[in-house]
Amino acid sequence: MPNRAKALSNTVITLSLSFIVFTFGSLLVAIQVASGQYTPRVIATTLLRDNVIRYTVALFVFTLLFAVRAINRIEGTVPQLSVFLIGTLGLVCLAAFLFLIDYAARLLRPVSLVKRVGDQALKVIESVYPENLTTEPDATTTEDAGPVERTILHRGRSSIILAVDVPDLIEDAQKANAVIEVAPQVGDFVGAGEPLFLLRGGAQAIDDELLRERVIFGSERTMEQDPLFGIRILVDIAIKALSAAINDPTTAVLSLDQLHRLLRSAGRRDLRADSIVDADGRLRVLFRTPGWDDFVHLACCEIRFYGASNVQIARRLRAMLFNLGNTLPAERHAALRQELELLDAMLEKLYLLPADLALARIADSQGLGGSTLTTEPKWAA
Repeated sequence: MPNRAKALSNTVITLSLSFIVFTFGSLLVAIQVASGQYTPRVIATTLLRDNVIRYTVALFVFTLLFAVRAINRIEGTVPQLSVFLIGTLGLVCLAAFLFLIDYAARLLRPVSLVKRVGDQALKVIESVYPENLTTEPDATTTEDAGPVERTILHRGRSSIILAVDVPDLIEDAQKANAVIEVAPQVGDFVGAGEPLFLLRGGAQAIDDELLRERVIFGSERTMEQDPLFGIRILVDIAIKALSAAINDPTTAVLSLDQLHRLLRSAGRRDLRADSIVDADGRLRVLFRTPGWDDFVHLACCEIRFYGASNVQIARRLRAMLFNLGNTLPAERHAALRQELELLDAMLEKLYLLPADLALARIADSQGLGGSTLTTEPKWAA
């Protein structure tokens, strides 16, 4: 009986160890494929943060350690509960491994990756801009911030700003009766010795180190408080798919589907001004966030430049601009109309045959082959 229990434990140890090696080997291959075919920025945001992969690897490691510990306790008597748990964990690991193979295959599909990035970016946009756009007059204060009295410089290694604790900055400014300006924007690279904060009003009462603690730095951009980074990833996937080495315009169309979704959400939200006031309406913090033009230019310019020569991209981009023009308020029309005019001007230079030009000027939500009911919007003056 002890020999059989040890044999079972050895089998489970071999299985779990093999699963761990295969999982990490497959993850390495997946990272290389995603980096080469999509964009390196999708690795940290999607692959390395996937909870299914994390929990599955944790299960394999736990099973391995449990079986190793149990086999050392099997001598004259056999702990029945431990042997039962080892067998059960072995079966669970086998089922988890088979599930992981199917899950990883689906995870690396272009539609799955762009949807994940789109979902994360949508949550960031909703958190950074929680209020919907209204037609009411802007109540933002026009109070003069005054001259800069102190400049706080960044210390330590050069890094990228990942997030800023704005509520605490407002509280700090209230206590000192000052105005705090965050010099860089979230996502900006800040070198050592560059301005981090510009202080106005009661600047002398604010502690430098306390303010520096309100900013989180990192080696690369993340989505936590950066509403443009998700769009940046989707654009990178699209333009890489449009490169001559990959030549996969359908993946670029999938990226445009998600960009369309994000632009519609951003266009319906109050992309607040840089001035942030306290509960009494006093100006306290100057914190720059992307505006509507930033969203539109990032989502459209590079894809138009690299993809206008492809009929799928030209048609899908036009359908997106038409749809946004028909569904978003009039104050969002100027940037959309400008992009449409640039698209038309580029198409006239790229398509020499009238039939090809006419085909490329059709708004098509599927890129090529799909019918669309989208009509050109009545642009606001």
